[in-house]
Amino acid sequence: MTETRKFGLVDESSMTVTAAVIGTGTEPENPGRDGYAMAYHHARGYDATENCELVACADIVHANAEAFADEFGLRSDRVFEAYDAMLAAVEPDIVSVCVPPAVHAPIVLDCVRSGVVDAVHCEKPMAETYGDARLMVQEAVRHDVQLTFNHQRRFSDAVRTAKELLADGEIGRLERVEFAAPVGIFDYGSHSFDLCNYFVDETAGEWVMAQIDYREENVQFGSHNENQAVVCWEYENDVSGLGTSDSNREGRGPMEMVGCHNQLCGTEGTIEIGPSDDTDEPLRIRRAEDASWQIVDVDDDLHDWVLVHRAIADAVDCLETRTEPELGAQNALNATELIFAAWESSRRRGRVDLPLEIDDNPLEAMVESGALTPQSNEDDSRDGDGMRAQTEGE
Repeated sequence: MTETRKFGLVDESSMTVTAAVIGTGTEPENPGRDGYAMAYHHARGYDATENCELVACADIVHANAEAFADEFGLRSDRVFEAYDAMLAAVEPDIVSVCVPPAVHAPIVLDCVRSGVVDAVHCEKPMAETYGDARLMVQEAVRHDVQLTFNHQRRFSDAVRTAKELLADGEIGRLERVEFAAPVGIFDYGSHSFDLCNYFVDETAGEWVMAQIDYREENVQFGSHNENQAVVCWEYENDVSGLGTSDSNREGRGPMEMVGCHNQLCGTEGTIEIGPSDDTDEPLRIRRAEDASWQIVDVDDDLHDWVLVHRAIADAVDCLETRTEPELGAQNALNATELIFAAWESSRRRGRVDLPLEIDDNPLEAMVESGALTPQSNEDDSRDGDGMRAQTEGE
């Protein structure tokens, strides 16, 4: 961290955290499934955070890095194609990694082992294999580097308020957590499982049983995602989970079983976060004595980009105060374990007891072995140019 100087004197009460971004990608005019320009949202988060300065960027497409630098006023000598050169030249305190999941692990590991960074804030999902996800957590601990993953929806006021209602006993004792995820349990479901774990205070999972359907190739940011999934699991505190995904969203698919982003089912009522009916309200509750759903006033929903800024601010604050970050790597690994356990359950055709003891990606392995044969799409985002141009999903 660099000292902030005022009138030629060192202000001992203020230290500036320097930040850099790896994987700037492009800034699309209409963000969508081919890119959400997450690096730009990370950068705006650093700009909005007190005592923090964005100082450098790297992207293998130099034009992308230059455009990013122009947007955020970075010096020309702080623009790089090779991230290792950037780390050596700039020695930033914190680095955002906004590349596709398939290359999260090697880049995060290089940053963690570099000896020059104090923190890494990486996009989700963690990694393309469970072994790589565990290795990142291990190495961050070994090298005393703060590692966080951008499950920014934890910072939604709707989510925070739901947790408060739960803690206050408004729906009695929690019995079940549920979610409905578009795209797949890996790409978007990383958020979904993370929120479920948040509501049970990161209690460890006990078992997972799931089935998936993968008939049409669903490749997001270079990684396979199933078309549809139904996942059941149980935590060590006897709270159960039900998760669904549907990349097709045609007709009444698995997501209709839950009907909202997340649902908390208690002995005396239900809380819904992100209802999917005709209401635009992000949070509602129905207690045992209520005749109908009651809208709960909140300041924002689950999809506001300001949530990324809050995630960045928390990571920076925890780096300065040496406290455990909300989005710490172990929390992310807890969600990742459930994701890969669901795919492993489908591969085994049976229940998977936790902790999970695999290193690979069961879905990827089933595709490579021919056990699953999804129909190929003409626009295959797994090719090199596609991966180079993409940024991480939301």
